[in-house]
Amino acid sequence: MSKKRISLIMLSMMLMVGMFLSACGSSGGNNGAGNQNGGAAANETDKNTNNSTGDAPKEDVTLTAWIMPNSPKPDKDFLTAMKPYLDQNPNVKLNVTVLDWGSAWTKITTAATSGQGPDILQLGTTWVPAIAAMNGIEDLTDLVGEVGGAENYLPASWKTTMIDGKSEVYGVPWFVDARALFYRTDALAQAGLDPATAFKDWDTFKETLSKLNGTEIEGQTMTAFGVPGKNDWNVPHNIFPWIWAAGGKVLNDDNTQVVFNDKTALDGVMYYTGLANEGLVDKASLEKNSSQIESDFSDGKTAVMVSGAWMIKNFATPEEDGGVAGKTAAKNYGVAALPAGPAGSSTFIGGSHLTIFKGSKHKEAAWDVIKFLSGDEAQLEYSKLSGQLPAKKVVMDSLKADPNYKALVEATDYGMSYPSIPQWGPCETALVKYFGNIWDIVAGVSGTYNEESIQKQLGDAANEVNAILNQ
Repeated sequence: MSKKRISLIMLSMMLMVGMFLSACGSSGGNNGAGNQNGGAAANETDKNTNNSTGDAPKEDVTLTAWIMPNSPKPDKDFLTAMKPYLDQNPNVKLNVTVLDWGSAWTKITTAATSGQGPDILQLGTTWVPAIAAMNGIEDLTDLVGEVGGAENYLPASWKTTMIDGKSEVYGVPWFVDARALFYRTDALAQAGLDPATAFKDWDTFKETLSKLNGTEIEGQTMTAFGVPGKNDWNVPHNIFPWIWAAGGKVLNDDNTQVVFNDKTALDGVMYYTGLANEGLVDKASLEKNSSQIESDFSDGKTAVMVSGAWMIKNFATPEEDGGVAGKTAAKNYGVAALPAGPAGSSTFIGGSHLTIFKGSKHKEAAWDVIKFLSGDEAQLEYSKLSGQLPAKKVVMDSLKADPNYKALVEATDYGMSYPSIPQWGPCETALVKYFGNIWDIVAGVSGTYNEESIQKQLGDAANEVNAILNQ
């Protein structure tokens, strides 16, 4: 890739501030859930002994780590997870800086171009290709075998540690964001619905929503499905699972041309948005974001929503600690996979990776920390603290004993991620704009809802994304 092309990509992507929250992909970092496990790592200093390398550097070293607000107390939770390692390696000091998602991109790209940055850097999955193309992070290809390599992680997650078409690996998956249906078990029971079959496929899903619409629990009348609209940071993530389930794709096989505007993709968009057009969604929700939709579900206003593992933690966290454990929804919810479309089931896979900053003067020590955080105990501990799914498959599978986590973990088997290309940032900016326009049409704010009007928005988005791809 030429320096000129990289510069163009950087200039385009610097325009993005808020939307990259979706690289991590969740509202979990801002859900207000309390720290239920704050002392766990501190009390188990003998754990993770095998995760720390015997040849770790013994000289005094101070490492800096830039992370995002992955949990309500991000720096404290990170250091809690790191405590066993720091106890075993007293020569290592760790300074943690929490970057706000809105300003993180500017700070990271500035660091990448100046060479002045942290040792350890958390990157959202969609950021890795761009920062790698800027030569901002270290090539870890020769090291990742020490954490098990690709076979230890979800394919959809592992592919985002690389640039499509290249073999170099630039990050290690730290945690995973996957989406599934959350539903009110008491509402389904009142409607005479069996959760085992109610969400099987698109036909049964629509029938289920029709039966749930208007259900009354504790004097609260529920709308069937809570759906965030144009003001959500997850706009593309909310729509693409339905495109994928219809058999559609984002780009062609060599990532040179858009295909999300073909007839198959349109079918997926029409099914999903049609649920709102048919009155199964309160159109007022189309002005809300994911956090507001999660609050509506917790408050008994909706019977079904799409969310992630952070909600399981939130439902278990007392209200005085910022959770919703005291609400009726917390005692009457279940989790199921998204319904299968004509091409099968699908869900969005996001999350974050751990990388080593190219300008780090302590790369060996930084890698030792990443190895520790990739160990089974550290993965499970940070998952408990953050409310995210662990990235390692064996640790993720250990959560299946809980039926709610089981549905989310199984959903990752068919999860999909976006093309892992440096240009994805500005591409996603275009998608947020035009997919947002689709919700305006559905809400009756502009235009008439039909295949032609939705196809036009997909076509306009395709034109802009194709222009970005061919810069």
